[in-house]
Amino acid sequence: MKAARYYKGEKVLRIEDIPTPEPAAGEVRIKIAACGVCHTDLHYLDHGVPTFKEPPMTPGHEISGTIEKLGDGVTKWNEGDHVVIPAVLTCGSCEACRRGRENICQNMMMVGNNIDGGYAEQIVVSAKDLIPLPKHLNLEDCSIIADALSTPYHAVVNRGEVKPGQVVSVFGCGGVGINVVQFAALAGAKVIAVDLSDEKLEMAKKLGAYATYNAKEEKVEKIIRKATGGCDTAFEVIGNPKVMLQAMSTLKTGGRFVMVGYTADSVALPAARIMYREMEIRGSLGCRPVDYNVIVSLVDQGSIALEPLISNRYSIDDVNKAFDDIREGKPIIRNLMVTS
Repeated sequence: MKAARYYKGEKVLRIEDIPTPEPAAGEVRIKIAACGVCHTDLHYLDHGVPTFKEPPMTPGHEISGTIEKLGDGVTKWNEGDHVVIPAVLTCGSCEACRRGRENICQNMMMVGNNIDGGYAEQIVVSAKDLIPLPKHLNLEDCSIIADALSTPYHAVVNRGEVKPGQVVSVFGCGGVGINVVQFAALAGAKVIAVDLSDEKLEMAKKLGAYATYNAKEEKVEKIIRKATGGCDTAFEVIGNPKVMLQAMSTLKTGGRFVMVGYTADSVALPAARIMYREMEIRGSLGCRPVDYNVIVSLVDQGSIALEPLISNRYSIDDVNKAFDDIREGKPIIRNLMVTS
């Protein structure tokens, strides 16, 4: 099969023919329809972020496809079923999983990091982790449910606990942040979106933002606080320490800050303000398996939009062009690698 392979220290993926994987007992082989091209994979190429699987390996963690072959003992699924593969596979037996917090599983396996991922024609994964898709949904577009929708759903519903009538600020309207906007608006919140791109802010308005602000404006956090009286919840979906402090500055007394963006850098927090105003700080990682069927239902009902989120589509042969476009800031939201 054809796959785009990452080699340590290299800035581009090598397009290679590698053996087609065979499913072991309890596994299935999936013919990949599409895989979202995510900034996480760009970090391996541009910043040398290590992968758990020793390179060469196949990145890509937002995967949809069709079941092609069943391993021994697999009875729940049939060949031809449409599925999404969660970005993170969980063990189901560790202490975190048994408390219903599988998204922070102590033995988690990230597709395209711990194991070969979705920039390929086929993939083998455990059958227990698959999420069913209605066949009338666009199979390619549904690939982004695996991360670009599931991560924001968890952030808004489980970590942010956003309620109707609340005021929410969202800093960063990229592939994940734009869907924090969608889910927060769907939850009934008054959403304030912040980004450096007017194009992304226009998309945020279409997907439910009540107001938008370009972060190029001086003291945007003060403008938001004055306009709203302070937000109930603020989300940072970039991974920039400076922006994290900006987002926190939009909160009212007793507000909640949800950190969705990743950074390896330290953040100097305003300890006195956090203590005296009883501010909350919560991290948010991925999504619990139990939530995926809810997300699929919301997409199926038309409550959450997919099609506007897809910026461009590329073949496996052109996947490096997809990364070049991300580097140049061309995609509005999400690029897809498609196999058809």
